[in-house]
Amino acid sequence: MSRYLVILSAILLAGCAAKEAEMKTVDYVDIDRFMGAWYVIGNIPTFLEKDIYNAVETYSLNDDGTIDTVFTFRRGGFDSAEKEYNPKGFVLDEQTNARWGMQFIWPVKSDYRIVYLDDEYTTTIIGRQKRDYVWIMARTPTIDEEEYARLVTIVEELGYDLSSLRRVPQQW
Repeated sequence: MSRYLVILSAILLAGCAAKEAEMKTVDYVDIDRFMGAWYVIGNIPTFLEKDIYNAVETYSLNDDGTIDTVFTFRRGGFDSAEKEYNPKGFVLDEQTNARWGMQFIWPVKSDYRIVYLDDEYTTTIIGRQKRDYVWIMARTPTIDEEEYARLVTIVEELGYDLSSLRRVPQQW
């Protein structure tokens, strides 16, 4: 009997250890300032984002508090046809405005967390609790290498495996 108790305890402890620490968001997002165009500078891509170029995520706030999103990109090269997706954002944490649900298909709302945002609202990092996808974004199509390296360090400190992180080519 005690052998089974030891095994059960080990399984339960392993399950607790495997759970990721809560990914904290920024303390507060001025939602109006956050709206507008964000160029995707780097990411751990979803299946939709493999081999993309000129990726831009543009947000606009609706009267009901939801967020219209226009995600545009070109697949395979700068001269490819532009593609567009239109997920809808829902602010889930109204005290911080930093945790959203992003809905591509009703009724599923994907985890979307603003985990870094500079004071000028020029660079941001969007993460997910699962640490499977991440987006480094900026208000301009490019940022200097030192700033990119600093943001990558933040991504790593959040617990991401950087082996899948890639730069998103931007050419305007």
